[in-house]
Amino acid sequence: MAEQGNANVVRDSDPCPSLCAPNKSFVMNHQMTFRRNVPRIALAVLGVASGVIAGSAAQAQTKMLPPASQMPIVNIPAKPDLLRVCASSANAPYSTADEQGFEDKIAKVVGRAMNRKVAFVFTNRPAIYLVRDLLDKNLCDVVIGLDAGDERVLTTRPYYRSGYVFISRTDKRLDIKDWQDPRIASLHNIAVALGSPGETMLKSVGKFEAELNYLYSLVGFKSRRNQYVQVPPNKFIEEVVEGNADLAVAFQPEVARYVKASQVPLTVKVIPDNAVRSDGTKVPQQFDTAMGVRKGDDHLLDELNNAIVKAQPEIQKILEEEGVITLNSKS
Repeated sequence: MAEQGNANVVRDSDPCPSLCAPNKSFVMNHQMTFRRNVPRIALAVLGVASGVIAGSAAQAQTKMLPPASQMPIVNIPAKPDLLRVCASSANAPYSTADEQGFEDKIAKVVGRAMNRKVAFVFTNRPAIYLVRDLLDKNLCDVVIGLDAGDERVLTTRPYYRSGYVFISRTDKRLDIKDWQDPRIASLHNIAVALGSPGETMLKSVGKFEAELNYLYSLVGFKSRRNQYVQVPPNKFIEEVVEGNADLAVAFQPEVARYVKASQVPLTVKVIPDNAVRSDGTKVPQQFDTAMGVRKGDDHLLDELNNAIVKAQPEIQKILEEEGVITLNSKS
């Protein structure tokens, strides 16, 4: 997610000072934020190098998220029988204002397993801000859908594992299975999230510069200076369905419902977790998903771990209904 140019200058008005600066471990391991808002956290773009590319924002279906000040955060007092869930209303398919995101549903079944009522504490800011703006300020108790081992919090046992996938139209019969496939070099447009494992691998196979204009068109050629730009997850599926891209690379849970709803048959292949950069450094493609609580909140962590075990059959059913491909956990 490194930004070119004067990347280390942080302004008071920057929306993401801790995220916009170069961070190798963040790019490679995704332990600093949510996979759905960056990388595997796909479809999100923390920005473009200032002055690298210019263009009209109207040229792409880019979604600019409104500032948090437009949606006051409701202060819900903590209670022993209440589980306050940190949530973003701008985070479909994971979380939505009507509580129909699949992680909203998971939160509810885990709350029932704990014999607690569930109350969602919503912000309209992207989910990358949930820990800093809500959890750390004790406005809520738990964040659903973090990477296992996220160093900002205490994370529960994983409740599912999934990964990045290749998505193509079935009628094109590409059947791309891994990044070593030589046909990737000749494909017309590959849709990936900037800052993601997909971008890293495009660079590794020498395809990134050829895709640069196309990739930035997906975000309306907007700069990340003092703003956060996010393309809705369904955009990547639309690009493949409409023939604008031969291939899309996305975190599978993020696009599952849109693949499922497509009227055009799509082929989805899980990317093996053996991808490496040209220098031999591993580029993770599969990740364990957990819940996160504040450091020191060990009692709640234990409660959640027990509830996850108890609710696992219901969790799995929710994931299956969403169309999420789950893999064997390594944790």
